[in-house]
Amino acid sequence: MLNLEPLHNLHLEVYEPEELNTDLNVKNFLLFSELDGEICAFICDRYLVDASNYYTKLEKQYKLHMLDEDSYERLYNRFLELRTDKTMETMQEDSSDENRDGDISLTDFLRTSSDILTSEESAPIIKFVNALFYQAIKKRASDIHIEVQEKRGEVRFRIDGMLIKNADLEKKVVNLIISRIKVISNLDISEKRIPQDGRTQIKIAGESLDVRVSVLPTFYGERVVMRLLMQSSQIPQITELGFNNELIGDVKKLLRASHGIILVTGPTGSGKTTSLHSFLREVEEPEKNLLTVEDPVEYKSDNISQIQVNEKVGLTFAAALRSILRQDPDVIMIGEIRDEETAAIAVRAALTGHLVFSTLHTNSASATISRLADMGIEPFLISSSLLGILAQRLVRVLCTHCKEIDVIAEEFAVDYNIQEGSEIYKACGCKQCGYSGYSGRRSIGELLVMNDKIRELLKTTTDEHSIKVALEADGLKTISRQLSLMLVNGETSLDEAIRIGLGHA
Repeated sequence: MLNLEPLHNLHLEVYEPEELNTDLNVKNFLLFSELDGEICAFICDRYLVDASNYYTKLEKQYKLHMLDEDSYERLYNRFLELRTDKTMETMQEDSSDENRDGDISLTDFLRTSSDILTSEESAPIIKFVNALFYQAIKKRASDIHIEVQEKRGEVRFRIDGMLIKNADLEKKVVNLIISRIKVISNLDISEKRIPQDGRTQIKIAGESLDVRVSVLPTFYGERVVMRLLMQSSQIPQITELGFNNELIGDVKKLLRASHGIILVTGPTGSGKTTSLHSFLREVEEPEKNLLTVEDPVEYKSDNISQIQVNEKVGLTFAAALRSILRQDPDVIMIGEIRDEETAAIAVRAALTGHLVFSTLHTNSASATISRLADMGIEPFLISSSLLGILAQRLVRVLCTHCKEIDVIAEEFAVDYNIQEGSEIYKACGCKQCGYSGYSGRRSIGELLVMNDKIRELLKTTTDEHSIKVALEADGLKTISRQLSLMLVNGETSLDEAIRIGLGHA
């Protein structure tokens, strides 16, 4: 009956036999799926005894197959996700009803699970918090906001850069949820008067996920924002960031340099940190010593030494950088250049043979040179240390299932220098895109590569406008130009293009 030779590399779909209890099947590690048009039972070597004992008690005998570890894990996690989805359908209504009767005891609060998909806790608040994480990951949320008003609270997810409401909650329930989050983040649940910051780690479908927690007291009570952080294995390759091929080729050329500074600029939430880590991934080699200074460490990596800034004890970006230079680094990544001292050390590191990556909060490549000059860096040092500047944005892409044709209004065509009567598309919303009208984001960017022309210009001026005019004459495709191309090509909407910076310098 049992095929002892394990089947390898199968991507099986979940099947639930009507006469059997799915929860019981999963608990006993006996999984069901369709193979070659026949419903079969599947086990793996690790759970052979449990699954075999359970299998012998079944009335109906299914054909039994052994799976390799990876194939079994994939199918097992799909069953767990299915079970959590079913729990979620009733979760939001149940959690508020069950908690009106009274608070949960402290012992219930302290019970945590190693993997939130396999969680068996009965306490509704624990189940709700677990389900919240699961749902946020499934919807590709980057942040979870739990906010409180006078009489109610609400949960919102930041998806593709926009906050979307997920649930309304009773005020009493919000307080219990925040206490639960404090417990798993090792924060003081009795302290409600001052801001608190913490970290926690959850496991879902076998994957570890770091969560950065920020609790802030407001007029009506505490509010929580949780940032879901990626692991190093989830950091995209440069080619997966969404930039056009020409820009990717130019960036890769810069990354082959042995020394100099590469800066990534843009507003908060424009994907700068992700780009820096994908650069690190590109240059990572066993022969190189890679060091980073970050505040906070967002993506944990196994092959890079990462330093967390701690200003309370005097470990600032500048202090950490001075020490790093004595650690014989090949590549240094600085989370952000915030002050003159950090900028000066970064330039010195680049001039003494190190490859330096960092970010700045400026809106364009030309504005970055002006900012460095304002920070006291001499123009001749900028021209000799800077390799390139990537100014980037993340633009929401229209859902292909529901976008609708629209015609640009005459007023907008004139304002944004787009041909009158151009056919554009607008966001509508459907089940596929969660009724947002958009499906994912892609990166666009303008890349300034330091060349003799710009070096010559820096001898006479660091004025933003003069540099911008020279760059555009040299063929730089600005962010505004790329947004108008995306708009005319039907990739994004007029509203989104304006929000990101269409028509801006």
